[in-house]
Parts: sequence; C-alpha cells; structure tokens
Amino acid sequence: MMKSMRTMKKAIAVAAALAMGVGALAACGSSTSGTSESKGKVYYLNFKPEVAEQWQTVAQDYTDETGVEVIVETAASGTYEQTLKSEMAKTDAPTLFQVNGPVGLARWKDYAADMSDTEVYKQLEDQGQALKSDDGSKVLAVPFVMESYGIIYNKDLLNRYFDASWSSVKSLDKLNTFAALKTVADEIQAHKGDLGVKGAFTSAGFDSSSDWRFKTQLADVPLYYEFKDKGLTSQPATIDGTYLDNFKNIFDLYITGSTTDPAQLSSKTGDDANSEFALGEAVFYQNGTWAWTDLNSAGVEADNVGMLPIYIGAPGEENQGLTTGSENYWCINSKASKDDQQATADFLKWMITSDAGKNALATDMGFSTSFKTFDDVSTDNPLIDESKKDVEEGRESVTWVYTMMPSEQWKNDLGSALLEYAQGTGGWDAVRTAFVDGWAKEYAAAQ
Repeated sequence: MMKSMRTMKKAIAVAAALAMGVGALAACGSSTSGTSESKGKVYYLNFKPEVAEQWQTVAQDYTDETGVEVIVETAASGTYEQTLKSEMAKTDAPTLFQVNGPVGLARWKDYAADMSDTEVYKQLEDQGQALKSDDGSKVLAVPFVMESYGIIYNKDLLNRYFDASWSSVKSLDKLNTFAALKTVADEIQAHKGDLGVKGAFTSAGFDSSSDWRFKTQLADVPLYYEFKDKGLTSQPATIDGTYLDNFKNIFDLYITGSTTDPAQLSSKTGDDANSEFALGEAVFYQNGTWAWTDLNSAGVEADNVGMLPIYIGAPGEENQGLTTGSENYWCINSKASKDDQQATADFLKWMITSDAGKNALATDMGFSTSFKTFDDVSTDNPLIDESKKDVEEGRESVTWVYTMMPSEQWKNDLGSALLEYAQGTGGWDAVRTAFVDGWAKEYAAAQ
C-alpha cells in the first residue's frame, strides 16, 4: 500500500494490439481459454514501484502471446492516490487499478465494476477476503497479494551478538519482547566497533520513499492493540491513542539505535536503508516481504535474513507474530468500455492461471498470493518463508488495521510530527495531536 526501495521512473510497457478477428465478450468475466478473446485493451496503474520493471515484462509477454495491448504505469512512491485521481480524469483512464482496503474502496466504489464472474474472484482461497458493495451483492475488489512485515535481521550479525561475551540475550527465542529488543539494540549500539556495524537499525528515513514505514506501517501496531482491546473491526470515528507511549518507545529505539544522525533523517531514502542493511552496516531493518527483491538485488543472501515481529511492549506480545494482511486489491474500472473491462478480466485470469503469469507474481515479484491456482508454485523469497513459519508456529498475527486510517492527510500529518520529534524540533505531544485529534478531524472530513 504497498512502496519502493528504489526511486523508479514511471514504468510504461506499450505494445500495438493485433487484429484478432474475434468478437468482444459482453461483460466482465473469464474467457474460455488462457488467452484473451476481447477486442479491448488493458491499462494498469500499478501501486508498487519496487516491481515496476517486472510489470513491464508481464505486459510485453501478454501482448506477445495474445495480441492485446497492455499498458502499465507505476505511480511514484507515496503518490498513488493523487496519481489515480489524475489518471481517472483522462479519456484513456486505467482499466485496472488498486485500492488499499475498505477505506480506499469507499473513495472509488463508483468506479469499481462487479467482479463476481471473474476468475480472480472464483479462484480466491478465501472469497471472504474480497471487498463487496454495501448491500453485499457485488464483488468490487479482489486481493491479490498477502504480505507480512516486521523487523528484518541479518542472521550472521545477530548470531555474532548472541555469541559475544558482553551480550545479555543469547538466543533468538529469547528475543520475543520489546524489553529484549531494546536490550539487544542498546548493546549493539554500545559495541558497534566489535560487530563492525554503524548502528543496530538502518536509518529511519523520512524521504517519501521511506516515511511510509513509520507513519503507516509502524503506526499500525499501536492501532492494532487499541482496536483489539475495543473489539473494533471497522473504522471508528475517534481513537484514544491507548498505546502511543509504546509507539514512542519503539520509535525512540529506531532513532537512538540508528546508523544515522537524527538531523539527517528528512533526506534519508528507502535506498539508503536498503543499502545499509545489504552492506552489513546495521543488524535490523523494518520492512516486509516485498523488500526481498531489492535486498537480493543488492547482494543479500537468502540464508542470511530472518524477520522478527515489531515488539512495542504490549501485553502478551511474547506470542505475537508478524504484521500480515493486504492493501493490494484489484478493481476493474466500471467506467471503461465493456471491451476494455473484458480484456482486463482476461488479463487477470492469465496472471493467475498461466505459467508465465504465476511465475511473474510468485517468483519475479516475490508475492505470496491469495489464489488456489498457486498451489503448485514455490517462491524463493526467504521472507515469505519466515511469514509461513510464523503461522505454522501458531503465533498471533498483527492485522493490517492501517487500511482503516482515515486519509492520506492523516498519515502525512503524523509523518511530519514524527520527523519533527526525531530531529528534536518538535515534541511527542505534537505526535499525539496528529495521531488522536487528526484522526477525528480526517474522519469527519471524509463523511
């Protein structure tokens, strides 16, 4: 809601459509073969810059196989919503776009076609994950990626810490609370020279390619525990900030245990954090399963990474798992022509049923998908393996409640307050105001 480890140009893959001599199908649905029978075209506005190049390849492969024109454009990190608004206002608007959950769908439900008859809906492992119209009669958005995030760690460096004479925590199974994480991070920071690192954590950068890790994904954890305490399953009009002190504790740890002086955080990028981790300059790096593409490209070995939950000192966190969910839901544009809607539905079918499409999603992009058709597909993403192990061990996943955050403005205001606090130019009270008062303000504005 998904955020790049690289600054990437908009990716555009365009191929001329070939005349196929077949009639267009009338409505969104699955074709009877693995290739498209529609006269239409596909224009996909991709949310995830870290796989922009892979989508270009997919577009070309599909066009080569079917003759159907596929255009893929990728919004820059942190700009998807504004880019979508701009593109939807054009004559040739996206035929396929993404929403990040129920709140995102609420903004775009008038543009979401019924996907009940599409293969991507029919092949969902859990059709209850799909987002429906208010009356439940239409399927408006289908999740295509399940992702997990936490604190990625360098196994070699962490094992060297465990073996050190000065370390207090001696094994990974003891690193299962915030208190333990703080002990480890503080001791690594105090013995940076012994380990040959610049810090316990990579830089908590607040460039737009990185700030979402804190204003959105880190903020999810205290929200999750507050919502859990209250039994909330839908977006509330107000929040209390029950776990804001816990939020402060983990954020303080990121800052004090960082590779970077706090004064430099405003310009630090996702690339910087990725590079610091890949070079072994830091032991810990908050990110998720999607980060593997960039880490692997930077030379990180698959057997040298693991992932811990984000511990904040909440009750019962000894059994806490990774933060898992989806903010990647496909929607077909109901305003597009029937031919284009059909072409888009056919393209999605190909993505989840053909060998080329499945390989692109699972291997090239490193996604853990939500479809039954992927039972025969394995991934070489070790962070996905970590998330599966987490489930197998019976840990309690932290759900992605950040899909209920009231607006992008709420995130941005929180991010600004966090940066001011980190730099020492603002206090935590401003963070509290942005978190609690900002929620009520943005919720009311959206109604």
